[in-house]
Amino acid sequence: MSMNFKLSIRFMILAFGLFVALDSLGQEIPGLENFNQTRLEYNKNGMLILGSWAVGNMIWGGLAAGKESGELKAFHQMNLYWNSVNLVIAGFGYWQATKESPGTDFWQTMEAQQGIEKILLVNAALDVAYMAAGFYLKERGLRKSNDRLQGFGKSVILQGAFLMVFDGIMYGFHHAHAQELPEFLKQITLGPAGVSLRIPLN
Repeated sequence: MSMNFKLSIRFMILAFGLFVALDSLGQEIPGLENFNQTRLEYNKNGMLILGSWAVGNMIWGGLAAGKESGELKAFHQMNLYWNSVNLVIAGFGYWQATKESPGTDFWQTMEAQQGIEKILLVNAALDVAYMAAGFYLKERGLRKSNDRLQGFGKSVILQGAFLMVFDGIMYGFHHAHAQELPEFLKQITLGPAGVSLRIPLN
């Protein structure tokens, strides 16, 4: 038997073993349901916080805008407009979190976990852009002595700052939670008898 033939056989065996091992990750893994449930709870709680912020700002902005004038009126008006959108986002996000079922598939879990972290990072970048736009409006209002632009600018700065803190905290929770994923890989072993799934008893 030639050396090349032996190497080919070994490569085929290794490739098959790797395929079986990767395929096993697509099977149900005990514990992933709880992991995914925690991720969904983080999302639901986050949307409740965002929704509460939105409702509070809408009430405050609606009442104050009717009493104030000039820069303060514009400030409260923008708070009202901005948080109308926040409330819709919070409601939709909460609805999504309640409709999703916590699964036990490893690859789907990885995809969902990486997805929420990427969304939060993109949101954080947008938050910085919001604040920059707010500073631009504020400075433009100062140059043109336009109270409306100044009020809008200050409001956008405030809302952008809140969202940046919010998204940063949410990312911190989700990223820390993701560190538990490698532990699930330890439940899968590849031995002479094939792929086995170890179920922790504690």
